[in-house]
Amino acid sequence: MLPTIARSCFFGPDNVPGVRLSRAVAGYRSAPTPRSRPPTGRKDHVPELDFAGLTIHYDHRVLEPRPWTVAQSAWAAELLDELPEGPVLELCAGVGQIGLCAVWGRDRRLVCVDDNPVACGYALANAEAAGLAGQVSVRELPLDTAVAESERFALVIADPPWVPHDQVGRFPEDPPHAIDGGADGLDVARTCLEVARDHLVPGGALLLQLGPGQSAILAPELDGLSLVEVRRHADRGELALLQPAERPVAA
Repeated sequence: MLPTIARSCFFGPDNVPGVRLSRAVAGYRSAPTPRSRPPTGRKDHVPELDFAGLTIHYDHRVLEPRPWTVAQSAWAAELLDELPEGPVLELCAGVGQIGLCAVWGRDRRLVCVDDNPVACGYALANAEAAGLAGQVSVRELPLDTAVAESERFALVIADPPWVPHDQVGRFPEDPPHAIDGGADGLDVARTCLEVARDHLVPGGALLLQLGPGQSAILAPELDGLSLVEVRRHADRGELALLQPAERPVAA
């Protein structure tokens, strides 16, 4: 049985979105309804920014969208013009801006995955604000349990946390969970590789955001995937395009 997520959005005080997600998956508990509260101590309104034409809302409990990551959306949109038919999966979606921008104006279903209930609430609200609610679903689940075995995607977009654990303190304005990538910064990226490897259609692609120089570290670990291209964005990060590796034909 495929995971089915009932989409509904509500707004708490000061228009801070919350999320009600229900799962019809054997073995999953129903998700509790998170209680969204207005930001306290830092802001008395919900921040917003223009992300390539989409108005994106967020607050201090989630990672603030980085303007440079519009490049990931733009590249994803270009890829969708050439990739096989099929939906798009966004891993570590946060408030959804990268995936939403990628499918905006395209007839592609988008599945956003994040384990932060506040981020999921904003992802739903941002999808509705963009007029995309009918083609977007949000799953508040860990990456390794969010996708049913039979599901396949034409494109996987991933924006995992990539800051090494011992450097997280350098970024006090960011929620630690949203940027902590483990000992070498690549723990969550490795999980993204595994999910993409198992769920891409033939000819599909993974577009992975990493920290500077991290694609070279991951290169020896790409079993079943091939690194096609890396686009570097100075010290802000890099984007890596990967596709399923061609398997040799048996003689």
